[in-house]
Amino acid sequence: MGEHQGRQLASKWAKTAVLRSNPQIAPHIPPTSRYTSENLRSMLNTHQMVVVKPVRGAGGNGVIKVSKTSGGYSYSYYAKTRSFTSFESMKRSLDQCKKKRAYLIQKGIYLATVGGRPIDYRVKYVKTDNGWVYRSLVGRIAKPGLFVTNICRGGTMVTAAQGIRRSIGASAVGAKKQKMRELTVLSTQLLEAKFPGIGQLGFDYGIDTSGKIWIFEVNTRPQ
Repeated sequence: MGEHQGRQLASKWAKTAVLRSNPQIAPHIPPTSRYTSENLRSMLNTHQMVVVKPVRGAGGNGVIKVSKTSGGYSYSYYAKTRSFTSFESMKRSLDQCKKKRAYLIQKGIYLATVGGRPIDYRVKYVKTDNGWVYRSLVGRIAKPGLFVTNICRGGTMVTAAQGIRRSIGASAVGAKKQKMRELTVLSTQLLEAKFPGIGQLGFDYGIDTSGKIWIFEVNTRPQ
């Protein structure tokens, strides 16, 4: 079964917009907006914690968690956290980190954890001569002290079943894996209709502390 390398689509914004247009998938996409000062202030007021990430990027590069706290604001960039008393001072520092790259803002999700470390899931779905097939469905547990789970950032890989069992309980394994598969198939149909020629997709899913599944992003060059 030959795999199709397929079309590359770097823009997270373009892919997110397609998925948000579908009423079955939209509830699983965290509220997302383009990075502007106004949007950042508004989303922090609404959600208290957001994730800002490059519109184009992979491997957890440049991903920053920003929080509104009782004492002001803070952000975590890789293993370092900085605190600020004002929005303006935080924003100035944040802009130095993002280096004029285009960013988007996504509502922060409080992920279920394994030993206090956040876990998310990667589903790799590829097109072969016989149609789309699953290549992997794995969990990724963040390195202690980090909020990004990427393996290249020191994350630990486990099977999806192990991750679900250790974070939210064994009874949830079957239903959560099935839901991720359903969302993957439907999302792929939408993306392929909009962007003909795609051949490999990597879906990043999270399960929050209440058990809800979220789609964080979809990559067309999955590792």
